[in-house]
Amino acid sequence: MKKLVLALALAAVACGGGPSADPEVRRWEERAQATTIVRDDWGIAHVRADTDANAVFGMIYAQAEDDFNRIEVNYLNAMGRLAEAEGESELWRDLRMKLFIDPAELQRLYGESPVWLQQLMDAWADGLNYYLHTHPDVQPRVLTRFEPWMALSFTEGSIGGDIERVSLGDLERFYGEGAGVPATAGTASGDGPDDGFPAEPTGSNGFAIAPSNSASGNALLWINPHTSFYFRAELQMTSAEGVNAYGAVTWGQFFVYQGFNETAGWMHTSSGADAIDEFAETIVERDGERFYVVGDEERPLRTTELTVPYRDGTGLTERTFTVYHTHRGPVIREEDGKWISIGLMNDPVQALTQSWSRTKARNFDEFKETMQLHTNSSNNTVFADAEGNIAYFHANFVPRRDPRFDWNAPVDGSDPATEWQGLHSVDESPLVLNPPNGWIQNTNNWPFSAAGPNSPRQEDFPAYMETFPENPRGINAVRVLQGKTDFTLESLRDAAFDPFLPAFVDLIPPLVRAWERLPTSDPLKDRLEGPIDALRDWDLTWSVESVPTSLAVFWGEELWSRIGRDARAAGMSQYDYMARRASDRERLEALATVVEQLETDFGAWATPWGDINRFQRLTGDIVQPFDDSQPSIPVGFTSSRWGSLAAYGVANYGDTKKIYGTRGNSFVAGVEFGDSVRAIAITAGGQSGDPASPHFDDQAERYTTGDLRTVYFYPNQLDGHTEREYRPGS
Repeated sequence: MKKLVLALALAAVACGGGPSADPEVRRWEERAQATTIVRDDWGIAHVRADTDANAVFGMIYAQAEDDFNRIEVNYLNAMGRLAEAEGESELWRDLRMKLFIDPAELQRLYGESPVWLQQLMDAWADGLNYYLHTHPDVQPRVLTRFEPWMALSFTEGSIGGDIERVSLGDLERFYGEGAGVPATAGTASGDGPDDGFPAEPTGSNGFAIAPSNSASGNALLWINPHTSFYFRAELQMTSAEGVNAYGAVTWGQFFVYQGFNETAGWMHTSSGADAIDEFAETIVERDGERFYVVGDEERPLRTTELTVPYRDGTGLTERTFTVYHTHRGPVIREEDGKWISIGLMNDPVQALTQSWSRTKARNFDEFKETMQLHTNSSNNTVFADAEGNIAYFHANFVPRRDPRFDWNAPVDGSDPATEWQGLHSVDESPLVLNPPNGWIQNTNNWPFSAAGPNSPRQEDFPAYMETFPENPRGINAVRVLQGKTDFTLESLRDAAFDPFLPAFVDLIPPLVRAWERLPTSDPLKDRLEGPIDALRDWDLTWSVESVPTSLAVFWGEELWSRIGRDARAAGMSQYDYMARRASDRERLEALATVVEQLETDFGAWATPWGDINRFQRLTGDIVQPFDDSQPSIPVGFTSSRWGSLAAYGVANYGDTKKIYGTRGNSFVAGVEFGDSVRAIAITAGGQSGDPASPHFDDQAERYTTGDLRTVYFYPNQLDGHTEREYRPGS
């Protein structure tokens, strides 16, 4: 009876005492009455509704409560409207998006979408608009109203979509020549200033454990995306129509991107499959028109006028560009007298369909069926289900090509043999299902070590099927997974936070030998004796107390920067060049530079890693500020560059001497699939983007130590852990 009274009271509040006279607002209120949001004691939203559409309504409303700013920025970026908020500096980024994203085309596609998908998009727009209606104090920077078709502009939840592979600088040089725009306008990108640190490797870790290798006889899944911090929300969405998904949601999207339902789970990792090609087009001008050559045919270039508004002071200014497309895609630059066009996956309806459908897949067969839509272009997937299946799926938008060509460079667009010949099927791509070794791993490395000796064979696939090599995390993942047959969620977590740094296996011994070869008269002999002794005796593991970790990481970054150009010229990876080709003097001078830096910044070279490597969250800004004088927390794990499975990408910011994380482990979860699902998880910082919220940084301590909390997947698990239960708008 008490629950009924509470529900009626909430309904009255949500409706403001009665239904609105505005039919649109009345529709929103009706959706709200069919939707319940439960906030657990970590501030995480558990959304329940009668229909999938109303679950979408509730989950996007909950996201907006947590961080509307990130939602708006994501869609400003996706639709090529960021300059309307940020100004001229984002002009070229917006033009890049507009080359692929046409609002008129998205509106047409929305109208042709299946009714069920239209209903989800309608609910998505309703949820955001109802949030703005009920929160008049929230002032959007640009998007004061959301339309259903806008959901089609942002259909794949990766940290960097395919379109972002197009160089802004090249785009400016091609379309901006003679237009009076400074050469540097709009070409900056990234999390912060150029701080001298090599770019942090992007990607993620996914592990799957077969029942034969688990203590319980159930399949296990490890979900470990490495993204910029606060890039995704954590939530659960459930409806009477069948959706019941929990996991990480990229801000503003209405599907769980990496996560699980009651019987299946999926973890995406960035793929090295070649899903994008560039074509060197031969351009012919005749009678004031431009054509491009394909075989014996001259085809007219499609010419379009694109207008890009940008904020200029207190108002908007526009700039109009004449842009060009071939049948393959837009022209993005000029190279050696040829115009370069780009071809990539651009099928938003199918992409959104696949992203949603996978969240409702109950087992391997159903998940594989969603892969037949072929729009998961930038990701591999590690999968597990309650039937005991574990699997690896390769990225599933891989065009079939003539293997005679080098697809890592622009190919001759005038040669008909360079045309794509359909797509490789799921079964034609690297695929692993239930390997005898009982485990699967992917760390953005190649798939040829995904299941140890039972992995796909490189020689069975064309070179364009995979362009990434093995990486130190892949080597480490195999090390912690092979030969173990009693995994639990807790021991899988421990494996994923194993502190070993395998890259230094080959890097430290040559450094020590270089020092040992120094004559006693060399000043570096005495100067580096203490640091060399520390590194010689090091067990190659990170910890907050470790002095060798400080030396090794800073030395590795310094040497990496010094030899990068020579390594590229030699056609070698930086790892191989550092281990085999760097000179003794290069190695030792890099260490001497690091020793001096540590002494200057921290008073002694023997500074524990945790005194330097810190987690700090001060504001809700998308680009975080950092301040050595403000509280921060020590972090043991390092950049994934050195093979740390738990990744922590750092930088110096402004005048800071300590280094602060901006990307790496973000949402992390372990899942066990049995008669019921059991899960543990952690999110960097906390769920809310509001510094005044208790859930802004309430997970920070746990995050830095890998102390994952229990996931409340079932309603009865929320008993005693519910902070608030309400309807949207109340």
